[in-house]
Amino acid sequence: MQRILIVGAGQSGLQLALSLREPQHANQYAVTVLSGRKPAEIRDGRIMSTQCMFHPALQNERAHGLNLWENQAPRIGGIGLSVAGEDGTPALNWLGLLDNFAQSVDQRIKMSTWLEVVEQRGGTVEYREPTPELLDEMARDYDLVVVAAGRGPLAELFERDPSRSPYTAPQRALAAAYVHGAGRRPEHPDTDAVRFNVIPGVGELFIIPGYTFSGACEMPLFEGIPGGPLDCWSGDLEPAEHWAKMRDLMRQWVPWEYERFKDAQLTDQQATLAGRVTPVVRKPVGQLPSGTPVLGMADVVVTNDPISGQGANNASKFAQSYLNSILEHGDRPFDPAWMAEAFERYWAEASVITTWTNNMLQPPPGHVMQVFGAAAMNPGIRNNVANSFANPNNTTLGWFLDPAKAENLLHQQPQTVNP
Repeated sequence: MQRILIVGAGQSGLQLALSLREPQHANQYAVTVLSGRKPAEIRDGRIMSTQCMFHPALQNERAHGLNLWENQAPRIGGIGLSVAGEDGTPALNWLGLLDNFAQSVDQRIKMSTWLEVVEQRGGTVEYREPTPELLDEMARDYDLVVVAAGRGPLAELFERDPSRSPYTAPQRALAAAYVHGAGRRPEHPDTDAVRFNVIPGVGELFIIPGYTFSGACEMPLFEGIPGGPLDCWSGDLEPAEHWAKMRDLMRQWVPWEYERFKDAQLTDQQATLAGRVTPVVRKPVGQLPSGTPVLGMADVVVTNDPISGQGANNASKFAQSYLNSILEHGDRPFDPAWMAEAFERYWAEASVITTWTNNMLQPPPGHVMQVFGAAAMNPGIRNNVANSFANPNNTTLGWFLDPAKAENLLHQQPQTVNP
């Protein structure tokens, strides 16, 4: 039986741990998860992110019996785009429908529960603060150490890959909240949808329908260009002050969203978050102080800005890819060559998502704005764009990355709108 230590209790680490402990694999892998927080601490803590899990990632959870909130969480049926005009109304406004619904579950609920499920499936959970020194001590008892905790000293075990990392500083100032009591978008009152509000030269406001402890909610996320008016989150605001500032920014920059959020209230006193993310790709094989190699996963080696909505989806795909590599490797040693190969297998799919996300942080090129404009008149185009977010790959993202492919899409004939 191979012994695997997974460091970190997020989407990627816990999904990998739980999939390795399914009945068909349980006799092959002894799995330990190292978590810095216990389930009760996660449940009582601050929100961890905003997230929207699209169909491929939801399918991964279904395949491993982890879709525990599918009947409770709102079913997100589309992605809407609004581009702010100079007169305070959207100069561009449309909704694209998804082929398959998406969902968002508060990660405090998901990760705290999944930690408990690890033990129910016969895995081990150790609640200790992960440090390089602790991992060095523990690693001697394991055949493979996977590091899926993406910040601080553990991330520093993995060297930055400059060939895959065009940025050296955060490209957005981020602020999020979970709230109850928001109104519906009047354009589609019966369809839950992610709303992507663009304020040219200033930043973005995303709004995601989600599920938290007290039921259905909305999850607004501001992304402010550094140095601009949305880059205003220095200091540690009290939750009520944080939400009041978010509402004020909505009133000033996206008043059509303010109208439905002006009476909304925080879901709980831990339902706010602010910070910055530096997009980076790191080399996947790190070394502990003793020289023991460890394999990086998720944000620890591929950190994207949340502007493309792919964070939790990438984490799920990362876990699924590493699961496949582990299962196919059999009982052979997990050496650095295998670690590098396992990462490159994932990167073959993820590289286009990172390229796309990095490009979204810049002003959209002309061919992208042409597609956005044409989508307002052509349901086939806007549905195509929406489903690019759901299943981003070289084919679906051609319109964004290649002007010639965007031109081909612009000549697409109108299609019947999804029911």
